[in-house]
Amino acid sequence: MCGVVGISGSSDVNLRLYDALTMLQHRGQDAAGIVTEADGELHQCKGEGLARDVFRQSHMERLVGNVGIGHVRYPTAGSSGPALAQPLYVNSPYGICIAHNGNLTNADELRGHIFRADLRHLNTDSDSEVLLNVFAHELQLRGKLEPSSKDIFAAVEQVHKRCRGAYAVVGLIANYGMFAFRDPHGIRPLCYGVRETAAGKEYAVVSESVVLDNLGFELIRDLAPGEALFVDKAGEVHLQQCAAESELVPCIFEHVYFARPDSLMDNISVYKCRLRMGEKLAEKLLRLKPDHDIDVVIPIPDTSRVSAQAMAERLGVKLREGFMKNRYIGRTFIMPGQTERKKSVRQKLNAVKLEFAGKNVLLIDDSIVRGTTSQEIIQMARDAGAKNVYMASAAPGVRYPNVYGIDMPSATELIAHGRTDDEVGEIIGADWIIYQDLEDLISSAAEGNEDINRFECSVFDGNYITGDVDKTYLDRIEGLRNDAAKQKSDPSAKSKTGQVIGIHNNSVS
Repeated sequence: MCGVVGISGSSDVNLRLYDALTMLQHRGQDAAGIVTEADGELHQCKGEGLARDVFRQSHMERLVGNVGIGHVRYPTAGSSGPALAQPLYVNSPYGICIAHNGNLTNADELRGHIFRADLRHLNTDSDSEVLLNVFAHELQLRGKLEPSSKDIFAAVEQVHKRCRGAYAVVGLIANYGMFAFRDPHGIRPLCYGVRETAAGKEYAVVSESVVLDNLGFELIRDLAPGEALFVDKAGEVHLQQCAAESELVPCIFEHVYFARPDSLMDNISVYKCRLRMGEKLAEKLLRLKPDHDIDVVIPIPDTSRVSAQAMAERLGVKLREGFMKNRYIGRTFIMPGQTERKKSVRQKLNAVKLEFAGKNVLLIDDSIVRGTTSQEIIQMARDAGAKNVYMASAAPGVRYPNVYGIDMPSATELIAHGRTDDEVGEIIGADWIIYQDLEDLISSAAEGNEDINRFECSVFDGNYITGDVDKTYLDRIEGLRNDAAKQKSDPSAKSKTGQVIGIHNNSVS
């Protein structure tokens, strides 16, 4: 899961791109990067770490230009390293940069074709570099010295024909403008907005609408699945549907965990969706345990807080903040080893003992992935004096790996994989456990947009909507994502500082 942004403005966009990346930081903490363009010259700064650590004042001063794109990276399939920080660049044709959120499921097949038929070299194992080269090759086949919006859209049309999986993309073409497109299922989010200035209209394309709000842009709408956008050098916006067949099937895990609650995604309020999730889970609990003895509802910070609030209100039970969070610790299910994750939980959260002592406590989390965090938190609640500890998950059991851009663990490391709910509760040490029903989760999201007929729910039900994910594919990612594979990486090779690079491109008169 990553965050992307592109801005076509009437003045330097560097600071706004930086602000956008800080607002998207929750979508990826592995690496960050910005590319801007001025007079045919691309200026780039990227590196590993948080945006605040990658970019220095000296970098920002050199990131000049009225158009630019940015990216925060969340590593997929365990891959990490400076070379995989985005945006990515290819010099032919024109000089093209992209920032990509998602994952191609046929990247291996495309790599061979890119080398043998397209005669292009790939420098990394990144599927984003594959996507960039497919787009660049298809645009080059148009044979134009000065590409038009029709040429851009024709290249995107071919991307849709060749690439499978999830992709939300923003990009730059030196001298010509900014483009963006979304895969034919609209799995990953992408929206755009406009801002009126004295010098004319400015456009921004982002992963989440909250960025538009904070930068002073008015949200126009989400890009439709398969749709492409191009803002030319004159600042004119062009839009076109580029997929022969398309259906909006967005990833429901965005609403469960990744997206900020103050965002709108495909006309669905993430905040209201999480409220409904809490209400429906409370109704299920009342059906199963009408005589429950819960004294207090405590959210596990931060993503579950909205659902916990709604659940407490529906149950008629007090909501209390029982855990204080250290905000300088990253999300734990990303971390490579069980020992490191367990240590991180204790560093990340501290129990307020007064809220636990002698009470029957219902802990609420947005989801339970490996179960390592839940196990540690339940033990923390017991250590703080809780009489009984119950566990509620605002999402169903995560039983299958994600192949569309979320680096879920391998299936064998998912605690709910092959187990009943009660078995999961016993392993994590809960006195009892309750999961959200998938039908209720879907209903919570669908209520916000009745035009969506289905959601991408593969982590819960194992149904992969692109139709190309089989046992062989899942076995391969099993080998890439398990902890043993991730621990082979060498953390000492990481470079944490950003670097500005001037990528020169001749102007076309």
